[in-house]
Amino acid sequence: MKISKVVVLGTGTMGNGIIQVVAQSGYQVTMEDINDSLLSQARQKIEKSLSKLVEKNKISAEEKENTLSRISSSTSLDVVTDADLVIEAVPEKLDLKAGIFEQLDKLAPGHAILASNTSSLPITAIAAATKRPEQVVGMHFMNPVPVMKGVELIRGRVTSQETINSAIEFVKSINKFPVVAEDYAGFITSRILNAYLNEAAYTVMDGNTPKDVDDAMVYCTNMPQGPCALMDLVGIDTIVYILDILETEFGPKFRTAPLLRQMARAGHLGKKTGRGFYEY
Repeated sequence: MKISKVVVLGTGTMGNGIIQVVAQSGYQVTMEDINDSLLSQARQKIEKSLSKLVEKNKISAEEKENTLSRISSSTSLDVVTDADLVIEAVPEKLDLKAGIFEQLDKLAPGHAILASNTSSLPITAIAAATKRPEQVVGMHFMNPVPVMKGVELIRGRVTSQETINSAIEFVKSINKFPVVAEDYAGFITSRILNAYLNEAAYTVMDGNTPKDVDDAMVYCTNMPQGPCALMDLVGIDTIVYILDILETEFGPKFRTAPLLRQMARAGHLGKKTGRGFYEY
């Protein structure tokens, strides 16, 4: 199926990045959120991000303006009535996502692919809220979206091969690298990454400093960023949330390090609160 019109639901950090990348790749994209203030903030952030690319000579000023011209806004889900692809990027709450997909099923045209940008929630459960589960796919972008090359595509229990093929072609068309994963909690990336991050938290509990843990992984194993710094970037609360999902699915090997729960209770969530493993 040829994809021309894309709608992105949610304009948080992930939504913004997805909107920017899709528009930069030549697609007409509509961003949808609950009020005009959020949409205005999103557009400002996208414009700022594009301006930085212009300053670094990665794109021209004309490319920036052309990208912005391809982005429109809406506060109504009715905007999906002529969409070929809808990418949902709302908070990681299964009930919220399932409710949105139930509405999308009624509003989006019959040919449309419905995608969820989730890092851990079951695509099969989200798809079950629709009458077209074969056209529902996970489309897990990585943060920050404009920088990270990979996109994890999650095949729900009844996602069709045609839908997967269309998703693969779309991801390639926005200059990203598609990886197909099966629909078990955490898929491939979150499942492996969060086991690694959790173990890093245990090593800090053992008495190692966050800096020593990070330096060990950066300089001894060639990781681009240390695990403690990465947890601070993602948010300690988000890490705990994902680990709880993984423990429910796979058992005690994913039991959250007590230090992470203690940090979450203290509100030491990382960069967004000014303090996590480090102070900001």
